[in-house]
Amino acid sequence: MNWLTTRRTFTLMIAPALLIYTVYMVYPILYSIYYSFTSYDGVSPATFTGLSNYREMMQDTVFRTSVQNTGIILGIAVTLLVPLAFLLAVLLSGNVKGSAILRPLVFAPAIVAPILVGLIWIFILDPKIGLVNALLQAVGIAIQPQWVGGSTLSPYSIAFVYLWQQIGFIVTILYAAIRMLPRDVMEASTLDGATRFQQLRYITVPMLRESFGICTALVVTGVFKIFELVYALTGGGPVHLSEVMVSYMYYVTFTTLQYSYGMALAVVVFVIGAVAAVVTLFGMKRRAAA
Repeated sequence: MNWLTTRRTFTLMIAPALLIYTVYMVYPILYSIYYSFTSYDGVSPATFTGLSNYREMMQDTVFRTSVQNTGIILGIAVTLLVPLAFLLAVLLSGNVKGSAILRPLVFAPAIVAPILVGLIWIFILDPKIGLVNALLQAVGIAIQPQWVGGSTLSPYSIAFVYLWQQIGFIVTILYAAIRMLPRDVMEASTLDGATRFQQLRYITVPMLRESFGICTALVVTGVFKIFELVYALTGGGPVHLSEVMVSYMYYVTFTTLQYSYGMALAVVVFVIGAVAAVVTLFGMKRRAAA
């Protein structure tokens, strides 16, 4: 089989997937970009308005609040999720008693629908009927924090629930990467007198840099897609103080029916998320090559 035949075969094989990707991904993105420069109510023909939607966005205080909340969740997730997942993956990859039972338990939250996760945690964190405040009251602590529904703690509560749900997925990736490390390198370092900590620091961590980069990129893109958790935990309230970018985009588009402004918000979310993911992967790749 010559090179030309091989190339044609490859092209024919990927053509259906490329067509599906174009129809369901590329076209909606281009569609959103176009309508973000118009005034469109879903009924009348779209009218080109230039950058008016983006100028409105810059003056929108709720949008700024949603960006701030998304940034808080992103900072917590990037700082804590991958390191904690790595520690759990190291623990589960060792000969720890009960690790065979712990592995599926750690992964279990990742297979639960986010809306169900939010409903579960609303009964734990709710200020009035939640388990956490009930326990605080039972031990004599009078303070009843507004874990959800307040203006201060809501982003941190959402970040915590997001970590709880996603950590099993990241643990699974890092656990698989650890199990694929060459055994002979570990055995040689053991014979040379390396401790377990030294193996982690000088062998495991450097060899997992690409995996860390992939996991971090997944965390970053995942934060910019958070919607169900916010919808179930706070609904974006009170008075939009716990909105994140995607939940606010949903509210603008499907509640107030400002389709063009919603499209502009979608474009901004897409661009910020894509840039953050690319920067994360590029930074990790450069660090791995250093």
